[in-house]
Amino acid sequence: MSTNIVRLHRVLRATPERIYRAFLEADAMAKWLPPNGFTGKVHHLDAKVGGTYKMSFTNFATGRSHSFGGKYLELVPSERIRHTDKFDDPNLPGELQTTVSLKKVSCGTEVNVV
Repeated sequence: MSTNIVRLHRVLRATPERIYRAFLEADAMAKWLPPNGFTGKVHHLDAKVGGTYKMSFTNFATGRSHSFGGKYLELVPSERIRHTDKFDDPNLPGELQTTVSLKKVSCGTEVNVV
């Protein structure tokens, strides 16, 4: 089992409340989360502790898509989201755990994703 850790740190010009909603509202996630060259579709999202989500990305050029989903482990409004991620592709086995931390700063919100 791999124990690699990926960290992302950004400061965004938005309130913690707005960023928190962007991680938990289906329409928002479908717009901002897909990587460049992909569209996103949220199939299911139940944003509560113990709730689950499922979404997919589709490549513009090939039309191929891949799906993934997970379970919400912790939700602290406008501060923290902790959830699991698991891809449907058998070539991407295992489960990831992601923590999104939000902190209000003078110019917006500091976002840390681990």
